[in-house]
Amino acid sequence: MTEQKQEAKEEKSQAQLDYEAGQEFLKNLEPAQAANAFHNALIAFELEGNENGVANAADKLGDICAARGDVATALSHYDRVYGICQKHTDRFSLFSIEKKKAKLMYDAKEYDQAVILYLEVLDEYSALRNPQGSVDTLEILAEIYLAKGEKSKAADAYRTAASIHQSFKHSRHAEQFLQKAAEVEKD
Repeated sequence: MTEQKQEAKEEKSQAQLDYEAGQEFLKNLEPAQAANAFHNALIAFELEGNENGVANAADKLGDICAARGDVATALSHYDRVYGICQKHTDRFSLFSIEKKKAKLMYDAKEYDQAVILYLEVLDEYSALRNPQGSVDTLEILAEIYLAKGEKSKAADAYRTAASIHQSFKHSRHAEQFLQKAAEVEKD
């Protein structure tokens, strides 16, 4: 059994080993070590010509940069991943990156850009017929509009979330959103 494990380990490239080490560092809450391992993996995946590996390592580096507030570097990593996913028409990975970029802009208080990105996310949830994702996104949009001082747009977002709940006969949830809309407009 140990011989098989050893053979399996030998089959992994150095890039893959570095990537897995980065995941372990992340699990152990060591982001600096993780970033170093993912960076090494990224370079090795590039040398191998492994685009999926490059995308995975760049995605992890983007997440680490986003967590520490390095918006520009996070965006550059996410944009790289996005380009690879577009090339392979990987719609679900593209959507994942769109959500990460929207959150990054929101966290960075780049509200105008966050609104644009979250509206795209909302469109995608609508296309996927995912009402919960739509409602969650509308709540985030309402928060952004409130941060921007655009109370009427925030109230509209809450009312739209309420109408989604009403269409599924979730009257209690719908009422909560209508109440939020009324409170926003009252202030």
